[in-house]
Amino acid sequence: MSTATYQPNIDDIRAVYLGADDLKVAASILYNAYFDDPLFNDIFEIDREGYENRLRSAIREELNAFWDAKQPMIGLFEQGRLLAVACLISPDAAFGAGRYWHWRLKMLLTAGFLGTKQMISKEEKVRECIPAKDYHMLSFIGVHPDHQDIGLGNILMRGIIGLLQEDNKTEGVGVFVTLPKCLSFFVNGHFELVKELEVGRITGKVMFRKKLDS
Repeated sequence: MSTATYQPNIDDIRAVYLGADDLKVAASILYNAYFDDPLFNDIFEIDREGYENRLRSAIREELNAFWDAKQPMIGLFEQGRLLAVACLISPDAAFGAGRYWHWRLKMLLTAGFLGTKQMISKEEKVRECIPAKDYHMLSFIGVHPDHQDIGLGNILMRGIIGLLQEDNKTEGVGVFVTLPKCLSFFVNGHFELVKELEVGRITGKVMFRKKLDS
């Protein structure tokens, strides 16, 4: 059965944390999800040769940093096949915009000085807008391009909200949205607009979803 015609059975979908063996597929899903994101287009210079390699390398290094720091990465699986992924930064000051020194070094080698500086600056600016002290940040979210528009995003959102409810420290989750087509997804997920923010030449929306009282 071809990948293009195959559709997963929603009833068989499981939301679980990613393992080390899942990172390669997760990186591929996120590469496709963020290929046309205006922010990444700007940071990694889509008009300059090598954009695809810079973006792919940056996402790979981000996922490796998430794994090393034991940050939550949720995947949707059907019979062992990864279909969607969400990566969050937990309320932990040790893993913020600066990341670790080895992450910075690798990012400098792949994304270059300007790209690395812009990524760090973006996260710092977004965090300054979040109306909470202890919170999660949703850094990446993506669904396999062959399985979009069938409700996987909503299942993934429920997994994110479940994670918040299990964490006694967090006050909610923030996200920086730069693709207009994604706004309705977050609005439907009860994210509220905090502020419109300019990062470089790109304007996006900082949004926040408060954790519901148990």
